[in-house]
Amino acid sequence: MDVLLQALILGVVEGLTEFLPVSSTGHLILAGDLIGFNDEKGKMFEIMIQCGAILAVCWEYRAKLGAVLTGLASDRAAQRFALNLVVAFMPLAILGLAFGSAIKAVLFKPVPVALAFIVGGFVILWAERREHRITVQTADDMRWTDALKVGLAQCLALVPGTSRAGATIIGGLFFGLSRRAATEFSFFLAVPVLFAASAYEFLKHRELFSRDDLGMFAVGFIAAFASAFLIVRWLLRYISSHDFTLFAWYRIAFGAIVLLTAYTGLVDWTTG
Repeated sequence: MDVLLQALILGVVEGLTEFLPVSSTGHLILAGDLIGFNDEKGKMFEIMIQCGAILAVCWEYRAKLGAVLTGLASDRAAQRFALNLVVAFMPLAILGLAFGSAIKAVLFKPVPVALAFIVGGFVILWAERREHRITVQTADDMRWTDALKVGLAQCLALVPGTSRAGATIIGGLFFGLSRRAATEFSFFLAVPVLFAASAYEFLKHRELFSRDDLGMFAVGFIAAFASAFLIVRWLLRYISSHDFTLFAWYRIAFGAIVLLTAYTGLVDWTTG
């Protein structure tokens, strides 16, 4: 398969899945394995497409993020919002540095990812069938304790296939956030999380960067930005009148298909 087509496919996969509760990492592992784009250079490529997804959120919320940045010196609301992001970010940063390499060595494979898809789907179904007691209507109303709880839930995303967005959004629902507050805070939290992860991986694998790959990187970056921008806007409209049950059944069905094809040999999941 042409490398630019591979870049386009994976860029779209990243953009469509990064902010939905379906696991972008899991989809990238599966898609990369399926189209044969899972070598060392793929790590550098994933950094670029993650940056595209980050930029989409920054552009969509540029007014909010700009207000927070300019108000850090004097605006209490901006200071509280920034503090919440820092508090929510720290648990994943600490555990990721401590256990990230070990988790990647064991679980970054198609079959474990498929199992995580299915388990996560049932967790979402369970969460949606519980009675929701909303104590936080908007992301601006969150206290640092609310942010810490969401940050702890986000740590579950260290397991590939779990979904960072799913862990933070569904975790937020468990902890009393409204559906919109949980979703928007998940978007905002993605900015420092993905930026830090991208910077760390770039420094770790910078020797893999080559100017010869700029075309591939550009295609993936643009595809990820465009698809992420569209999905963020769509999701905010969707949750105004729907819950997350659809994503739960998608996860269960998708995970079951991967397990079935692996068991029957219909698909050669080479890294599994």
